[in-house]
Amino acid sequence: MREEFGRRTPSGGQDASVRRERDYARQYEYLVLTVSPRESLHEARQRLVEHAEYGKWELQRSRLYIGGGRQFWLRRKVLRVERTV
Repeated sequence: MREEFGRRTPSGGQDASVRRERDYARQYEYLVLTVSPRESLHEARQRLVEHAEYGKWELQRSRLYIGGGRQFWLRRKVLRVERTV
């Protein structure tokens, strides 16, 4: 499963993106957060904290690219609900 979301800047361009995937074999759901070099580290950190606190995501991996862009991989365990009826 894959979903992509984008965040628009005031100037109308796309500044950051979020991609969500599910790994059925490992029972984890992944959220890949891509941050452009124009976005401040404070704003990126604030979005990571919001995802972690309200969505129960945990930081699995982060990467800093040469141009200043950043990418963060967040994951959370998929809760399976079984029918009892």
